[in-house]
Amino acid sequence: MELRYSIELHELKFKRPAKTSRNTFSTKLHWILKVYNIARPDIVGIGEAAPIEFLSPDYRSDLEEFISKFMDQLNAGNDIQSLDLKRFPSVKFAIETALVDLRSGGKQRYFESDYLNGRSIPINGLVWMNDLEEMLQEAKDKVEAGFNCIKFKIGSHDFDAECRLIESIRKLSGGLSLQIRLDANGAFLPGEVKEQLKELSKFGIHSIEQPIKKGLWEDMARLCRDSKIDIALDEELIGVYNSAAKLDLLTRIKPQFIILKPTLHGGLYGCAEWIRVAEQLGIDWWITSALESNIGLNAIAQFTAQYPVKIPQGLGTGMIYTNNIESPLTVQKEHLSYENSFSWGSIND
Repeated sequence: MELRYSIELHELKFKRPAKTSRNTFSTKLHWILKVYNIARPDIVGIGEAAPIEFLSPDYRSDLEEFISKFMDQLNAGNDIQSLDLKRFPSVKFAIETALVDLRSGGKQRYFESDYLNGRSIPINGLVWMNDLEEMLQEAKDKVEAGFNCIKFKIGSHDFDAECRLIESIRKLSGGLSLQIRLDANGAFLPGEVKEQLKELSKFGIHSIEQPIKKGLWEDMARLCRDSKIDIALDEELIGVYNSAAKLDLLTRIKPQFIILKPTLHGGLYGCAEWIRVAEQLGIDWWITSALESNIGLNAIAQFTAQYPVKIPQGLGTGMIYTNNIESPLTVQKEHLSYENSFSWGSIND
């Protein structure tokens, strides 16, 4: 089977600036990868590479040139296994999903499961960093929309003010029925984080992602052992490429959760390996999209649906763009669904 690969650059526009403790985004570049068999050019597999500026290991100003080089190697007949893609997880994710799509008939039905026939995936609502009043209103909107699990990005405001915000949301929800997740993106300092987590624990927090920056394994292990709030690793997993290293990291830190993003954590099959290692150690997990368009989100959701989904996943980011690709993906209350009665729009619109 002789395959041909190509890429197209697109720019997504946020409905409103997306803030984290590292950066503020108003637009997002992504590359659509296409592959077809020259004997059947009418069947095209589609994938997406969407590295995140200042976070993804493969984000670079000349990324398009690098992706083009990979495409040239594949078009010259080199097997994907011959490419060194471990430091390019978003590219790996794009190639993996495009090939799976091609084998499945080019209909963007990557993995067959009950999800493609009516079963929905529970998801959390996401409150981005913003002015505190705006964050409070967004949280209220999420509760009114039917979300029972809300994730807050924190770490950019005064800590006491953020505590008051979370206290207000807890009062709004009428007790502990609302599950609150926090994502600090490594914003807390090792010398202060213990007391900060103790204070936050008063508000019935489900978990906190990456409270301190990656690389501080001893400090993180101590938090996972002693904190009254469960710890979830995210950025800590970036750049860990093989199963032995994954086992070593999780064995030494012993987090309660890991959060997996195929664009950041080794593509689909890299995430599948993380899941195998985590479950071997009794560590729970959930999967999150990472600002992909509906193309990438669709593949990640279908990948997720292959597993017995126990807790809300982080798959609600398809609603944040003004020019996202029309898709069968819909969000109703706290569930992501694939509506077979809806069709895909053109990626060139």
